[in-house]
Amino acid sequence: MRKEFLSNLSLILLLNFLVKPFYVLGVETQIQNAVGPFDFGIYSAILSFTFLLNILLDGGITNFNTRNIAQHRQLLSKHFGGIVRVRLMLGGVYMLLLLILGSFLNYVQEHFWMLFLLGFNQFLVASILYCRSNLAGLHRFKADAFISVLDRGLLLIFMGGLLLFSKFFGEFQIMWLVYGQTLAYFIALVSSLILLRKNLSRLQLRGNKAFSKMILKKSLPYALLILLSMAYYKTDAVMLEQLLGDEGFSAGIYAMGFRFFEASNMIGFLFAGLLLPIFSRLIKQKESLDSIASSAFQLLFTGGLLLAGVPWLVGEEILDLFYHEHIELALRPFQILMSAFFFVMMSYLFGTILTARGDMKLMNYLALFGVIINFALNFYLIHNYQAEGSAWASLFTQGLISIAQMFLALRYSKLRFSRHTLVTMSVFTIFLGILFYGLTISSLPWLFKGGTFVCLGLAGAFLTRFLRVGQFKELLQR
Repeated sequence: MRKEFLSNLSLILLLNFLVKPFYVLGVETQIQNAVGPFDFGIYSAILSFTFLLNILLDGGITNFNTRNIAQHRQLLSKHFGGIVRVRLMLGGVYMLLLLILGSFLNYVQEHFWMLFLLGFNQFLVASILYCRSNLAGLHRFKADAFISVLDRGLLLIFMGGLLLFSKFFGEFQIMWLVYGQTLAYFIALVSSLILLRKNLSRLQLRGNKAFSKMILKKSLPYALLILLSMAYYKTDAVMLEQLLGDEGFSAGIYAMGFRFFEASNMIGFLFAGLLLPIFSRLIKQKESLDSIASSAFQLLFTGGLLLAGVPWLVGEEILDLFYHEHIELALRPFQILMSAFFFVMMSYLFGTILTARGDMKLMNYLALFGVIINFALNFYLIHNYQAEGSAWASLFTQGLISIAQMFLALRYSKLRFSRHTLVTMSVFTIFLGILFYGLTISSLPWLFKGGTFVCLGLAGAFLTRFLRVGQFKELLQR
């Protein structure tokens, strides 16, 4: 099972590294440069708003389904049609509530078409994720990897073409991005259904109230967790736009750094998507999680620390490479958000273990605590520190949640890391701290300084034997 995890992880990471960073950092940054922080800030705020209600599209079904299909593959054909019917009903409720609540924030009055299409796009994304949950539950990781990058690959082509040939298409409009997303998501959804077709013996959408009620009841704890997690993960841009009344400017500044956070966050998200079905099956078979969890921890810890450290060394130069203006305003939020990224990476491991175990009550209590802390900090810090204050709120919240999840996972899953792992982790962390300090006082060119930190940091992970060459040999094996 460990070999299967590492092998499929290598494929998923390779495909996503080839596509998603180029889109997020190469295309989206140029879109923001083209339309400016005000227009992009409004788009970012409305997009985050549509995410907050996303739970109504899913009802927790995706995470429940991944765990359920991983443990009972024979249920796919039996449940698929009924779940699709439930999701269509949830989609109608979502769109209605989105427009009602959007009117209170003046989004309906001023940006109706953007709000409507971004909401519809969320429905398409939720449908894609449901199809992917079936692929993951079946351990069809290659197909899942392909679908995971298809929409961003298409957007890379669509939006990149509009930007490159602007003299033919004219000045870039933010709605072009929304239209491009709709088309890309639709193609990805159709493709995922085609890939699932051979695993579906029949597809019936006829009503079955008892089945719908059962699915929603079993998915409710997962739904609540997603709702609460989104509340402290996606409210920052909305609160910046609503509380400051600066026409989305601060939300746009925040988005400059948050984009790098999201691009890096894809790594942890992919880990969680791969780990959930594997952990679920191991738990059902009453096998130990230690081996896979240890490998995942070592990779996530190393990558998280390295990516968190780089912006504090050369963050200004990185932003200057991608953006044309407001670098000084975006620098500190960028650095703080990338520090929060380290804790998010840890959550993707320990939170996934708790989810696979079905410890949803614990997860929901933690998420509710995170919501309360994040809202309180944002209300205070945004008024005083604008985008930087929101970044500090995110760092503090993610840190508390991650540490709590780690203690709960270690306690309830009987997960144990070897003494070797803990000792080498400590030595590696000290080494990385010394390296970081030495580079901060050096006068090396910024590109060489950042590259040295990453390269020597990775080398240090191997030299301290926190990471092993054998792990990466396994990544390439099938």
